[in-house]
Amino acid sequence: MTEIFSDTGFRQLTQMFLAIIFFHTSEYILAIAIHGASKVTLSSLLISKHYALAMLISVLEYITEIVFFPRLKQHWWISNFGLIMIILGEIIRKIAIITAGRSFTHLIKIRREEHHRLVTEGVYQIMRHPSYSGFLVWSVGTQVMLCNPISAVAFAVVVWRFFAERIPYEEHYLKQFFGRQYVEYAQRVPSGVPFVN
Repeated sequence: MTEIFSDTGFRQLTQMFLAIIFFHTSEYILAIAIHGASKVTLSSLLISKHYALAMLISVLEYITEIVFFPRLKQHWWISNFGLIMIILGEIIRKIAIITAGRSFTHLIKIRREEHHRLVTEGVYQIMRHPSYSGFLVWSVGTQVMLCNPISAVAFAVVVWRFFAERIPYEEHYLKQFFGRQYVEYAQRVPSGVPFVN
């Protein structure tokens, strides 16, 4: 049990909790800055029961493995690669949010609002859904940083499936809002989530 309080355990768990706190706090602050405090709710923190359960399970995996297989957590190049993934995912997502401005919302809009515009500049020239791409990289990175093999695979599969279902649903409305303009944009720019067109 002392392995949890070792330098390795302290470093990796601290980085994990700091990454989670920074991610959600910055999402909330950006939502207030862009949309105004009156239009932002706690749902802008993006913390669901399923998400909280997944993070709890990942911490339980970490504790179990550091107690029974402490050497598994000593692969610093893997842990540092995960930290790079966290930072890269965070940067991609926040650039996407800032670039989209008022057109970015955490919930899919099913009615076009007057300020809603098709964003195709900046990071949106490279991928249609950079915020999803950033979250996928960030979430898997949290598990790679912890050297959690089971949770890393599970997070990759679950988050990918979530976006594989969400992207077509969201794009149905984007095609309604922007018509041929969106269809042409989607034909030339990939989604940003692997194997999801």
